[in-house]
Amino acid sequence: MATAKKTAGAAPARKPNAAFMKAMTPSAALAAIVGADPLPRTEVTKKVWEYIKKHGLQDKAKKTLINADANLHKVFDKAQVTMFEMTKLINNHLK
Repeated sequence: MATAKKTAGAAPARKPNAAFMKAMTPSAALAAIVGADPLPRTEVTKKVWEYIKKHGLQDKAKKTLINADANLHKVFDKAQVTMFEMTKLINNHLK
């Protein structure tokens, strides 16, 4: 009984979803963090994470929680959010 061998080739590169790459305009509250220029969602998320790390807003005990400062509180409407909840809340501030 012969077994078929799979060829060890590189997987084809994934193309990013066009919806994520479309430039979106941030709200005034979000613009205070990422800037007012239109950006793709992926870049908005990167810039928000840069802001969080720069200002030490990731919870020390539980790394999945983000503690909002005055600027982030305007976006999140909460004092603390999970990193998974954060993306949904940011999307509400993009047009």
